[in-house]
Amino acid sequence: MKLTPVGIDIAKNVIQVHHVDAKTGEVVNKPIRRAKFLEYFANRAPCLIGMEACGGAHHWARQLTRMGHEVRLMAAEFVKAFNIRNKNDAADARAIWLAVQQPGRPVAVKTEMQQAVLALHRMREQLVKFRTMQINCLRGLLTEYGEVMGKGRTALDRAIPAILDRVSERLPTVLIDTMREQWNGLTQRDGQIARIEQRIRAWKKEDKAVRAISEIPGVGMLTATAAVAMMGDPRAFSSGREFAAWAGLVPKQTGSGGKINLLGISRRGDTYLRTMLIHGARSVVTNAKEPGPWIEQMKKRRPLNVVIVALANKMARTIWAVLAHDRPYQKEYVSVRPA
Repeated sequence: MKLTPVGIDIAKNVIQVHHVDAKTGEVVNKPIRRAKFLEYFANRAPCLIGMEACGGAHHWARQLTRMGHEVRLMAAEFVKAFNIRNKNDAADARAIWLAVQQPGRPVAVKTEMQQAVLALHRMREQLVKFRTMQINCLRGLLTEYGEVMGKGRTALDRAIPAILDRVSERLPTVLIDTMREQWNGLTQRDGQIARIEQRIRAWKKEDKAVRAISEIPGVGMLTATAAVAMMGDPRAFSSGREFAAWAGLVPKQTGSGGKINLLGISRRGDTYLRTMLIHGARSVVTNAKEPGPWIEQMKKRRPLNVVIVALANKMARTIWAVLAHDRPYQKEYVSVRPA
């Protein structure tokens, strides 16, 4: 049965819907209030509904899927190509309606649990940024008064008590007290980050997929939980190579006339997951006692950062293979191309 394509442009209060009525051929492009949105699709025949993968899209996708509709979430840059001339809600809904009818790989709809884990990751990332900002602020302010200390949290904690005592003789008490409060606040940030990591670690113990990919060298707790939650359904990717490209770990290409030039990594996809994979690969390359012959041979002919990104690419492919084929990680496993 051919499903009626529908384009939906999500907004906070008013949602724009575009489709062509199958019986009359009438082009329908109208706004619907948020409270009436699900009611509009409740009694309709199953539709092919397209939406941009933006805030709230996964929630609506789950709700519409329960009603029997097929939902495809698409990257905004894929939809943008179909938006001609003016940009407004009606034009965006029409562009989504055109895009959903094209072949391509949709974004996998995440479960509420997967989104919850990603929310923990985002809050942890935010707290780490706040902590780094406070450390840099303290170091910068004290530099204005001739007090310079080494980089890093350890150097700060070791030097700042004596520094505050010295500068307190010539600076206002209100400033010294504020700086001391900011320094003491770092311990509070440490506790908040540690509690979030403890909750993420508890989910790791419960989830089979997270435990499976945690056996891969360089894939720690944060990388494993982020990869499983961001990937959604691993079968949405046709291969490990496609997943690595989705994570932005493959070279960009430019060329014409059959000649292709490879550039640096594309850096497409989610920055957080790509950063985790690269940090994990860097740890393996620099700290592993036996990184393996593949890495040793690569280090002889390529710069260190190139080797690290190549290993991150390999880790991404391995993660997909373990999850998509539901098999445990094997260190010496060699894939064989099917005949």
